[in-house]
Amino acid sequence: MLTNALIMVAIIFAVNVVYVSLMTIRMILTLKGRTYIAAFVSMFEVVMYIVGLGLVLDNLNEIQNIIAYAIGYGTGLIVGSIIEEKLALGYITVNVVSSNPDLKFTKRIRDKGYGVTSWSAYGMDGDRLSMQILTPRRYELRLYEVIKEIDPKAFIISYEPKRIHGGFWVKQVRKGRLFNPKKREIKPQEQVKPEKEK
Repeated sequence: MLTNALIMVAIIFAVNVVYVSLMTIRMILTLKGRTYIAAFVSMFEVVMYIVGLGLVLDNLNEIQNIIAYAIGYGTGLIVGSIIEEKLALGYITVNVVSSNPDLKFTKRIRDKGYGVTSWSAYGMDGDRLSMQILTPRRYELRLYEVIKEIDPKAFIISYEPKRIHGGFWVKQVRKGRLFNPKKREIKPQEQVKPEKEK
C-alpha cells in the first residue's frame, strides 16, 4: 500500500514538472514570436496537464498527492526557466558608454563579430563614446567579457528587443555566418583592390 502511494506521488510530481516546464517554454516561445513551435509544444503540455490533474482529482482524499502536485508545479517553473536560459532564444541589445572616446572600441567589437552602431556623446565629466551592440543571447556573456577587457570602467545596460528588421548583421546571423569566418562569403565589393601606383 505504502509503495503504491509513493509511486503515485512520484508520478504526479514528475508529470507536473514536465507540464509546467512545457508551459513555461511555450509562453517564452510565444513571446519570442515562435508561434508554430509554441503550438506544437502546447499539444504535449495539455496532455501532461490532463494526466496530472486527473490523477489528483481521482484521489482528492490523499493529501500527499496534492502536495506532490504543488511541489511539482513550483519545480517545473524552475526547470522551465533553466531550459530557456540554456536555449538562449532571441537577441539582446547592449548599450555601452565608454569614458575613453579615443579607444578603438567599435572596431574591436566588430572584429569579434558583433553588430555595433556608435556615436559621440557628452557626459558630466567630458566626451564619451556611446555604442549600441546587438547580439544573440547565447553570446551575451562573451560580449560582456570583451567589453570589460577593452574598458573595465565602461557603463553597460542591456535589454531585449521585441522586433528586429533589416541590417546586414541580422542577415549574417540567419545565414549562420556570424562568428564563423569560414562560412562568410566575400562579396566582390569587399575584395581588396590593389592601389594604383602614383
